[in-house]
Amino acid sequence: MIASPNGDAEKDAQDNLSLAGDGFDTVIKAKQAVEVQCPGIVSCADILALAARDVVVLAGGPSWEVELGRRDGLVSQASKVAGNLPDPEFNLVQLNTIFAKNNLTQFDMIALSGAHTLGFSHCNRFSNRLYSFSSSSVVDPSLDPNYAQQLMQACPQNVDPSIAINMDPETPRTFDNVYYQNLVSGKGLFTSDEVLFSDPASQPTVSDFASNPGNFNGAFITAMRKLGRVGVKTGNEGEIRMDCTKFKDA
Repeated sequence: MIASPNGDAEKDAQDNLSLAGDGFDTVIKAKQAVEVQCPGIVSCADILALAARDVVVLAGGPSWEVELGRRDGLVSQASKVAGNLPDPEFNLVQLNTIFAKNNLTQFDMIALSGAHTLGFSHCNRFSNRLYSFSSSSVVDPSLDPNYAQQLMQACPQNVDPSIAINMDPETPRTFDNVYYQNLVSGKGLFTSDEVLFSDPASQPTVSDFASNPGNFNGAFITAMRKLGRVGVKTGNEGEIRMDCTKFKDA
């Protein structure tokens, strides 16, 4: 959430440049409204966790009780992002490794990947699957051919880097289990999506979530509560910012 005049805060890292500006604005406005009612009590970190739950509910997904009491972090550096977020080209072992660092299991990781039922991606995050996959196949053979054509039309080579496309081509504005049905059909946008179905170690979970929305929703709630405990700051480890975009003493 921190905005740096030097362009070196966490939100300025390459991986975070595609985050939607209106998402930041929503959290900032919510914080301003909360400050009027009870100044200096509720952190931006808690508001962000609540907003994540609320957008899932508003898009038709499940609700859960969000644990509260986080403080806001004291560090925001673009240089600390690399190696801490899953890459769109990761295989299953790489995905499991980065989630395990945060006390999340393979089952949690597959459930959290279901958040790709909402949102968008820029073409450069998956264009290698369309134009330069391997020496034996230009197009990733795990992609459904019709979906590959659709993606090529939306993302021609040398496309404007600001062009974004939906991660769920079927129900992009509804939080549902269609993401997993897409994986079964070869319509996962990232390599790291499709690998969840193509790897035999994770395929049964994807198949279960694809046919049982209740199982997915339950797993997603559990994983989101666990994710909400990652890196929590309490006491002197953090602060309650007045303005989400600035450190308290800035």
